[in-house]
Amino acid sequence: MKNSLLQIFRSAVFAGVCIALAGYGFLAGKTVGMFLFVFGLATVVKYRLKLFTGTAGFVQNGTEMMELMLILVGNWVGCLIIALIARCSPLPLQETAQTLLESRLQVGWWKAGVLSIGCGILMTTAVTFARKGNEIGNWIPLLFAVPLFIHCGFPHCIADAFYYLAAPFDFWAANAGRILLLYAMLVVGNFVGCNLYRIIVPPQSE
Repeated sequence: MKNSLLQIFRSAVFAGVCIALAGYGFLAGKTVGMFLFVFGLATVVKYRLKLFTGTAGFVQNGTEMMELMLILVGNWVGCLIIALIARCSPLPLQETAQTLLESRLQVGWWKAGVLSIGCGILMTTAVTFARKGNEIGNWIPLLFAVPLFIHCGFPHCIADAFYYLAAPFDFWAANAGRILLLYAMLVVGNFVGCNLYRIIVPPQSE
């Protein structure tokens, strides 16, 4: 059991790294980054890594729910690793991350939480199809889902974790309470969106 949890955590950390690298590209250039972000989710699916939004829609019992919380923590660690690397970049990544975080705060915690439901719907749909096989038709939902949730402004709680961790420390210190409340609502909203399909479709095993 211990080895299994360690394996899950390692996989989750690497998933966080992959999503954060995609987020790095997005901060470096939002227009092209919106499409380059597909790399993150495609890598997660192909390597079958443990990503919160790629797993939340397939949880079926209490044990898997606890594992999902471990996955979330592992994803954070992976995002933190890349956020620290981003602080060494000559690009204005911290400033861009702060601007993005400020826009989330301006939307408000409950509205951002509602918007994040849309991201959850798209992520579970994309992962469900991509796991069916390597035929191009199975990957089309993923290729469109990622640019779609970014274009629509639907927050992705792991991508946002990277953005928030990459933001300047002084901005964090001044807004910590608001940021933590906002982030909690993004996690809840993503989880709800990931599981809405269960209303009409029977749960599928991962």
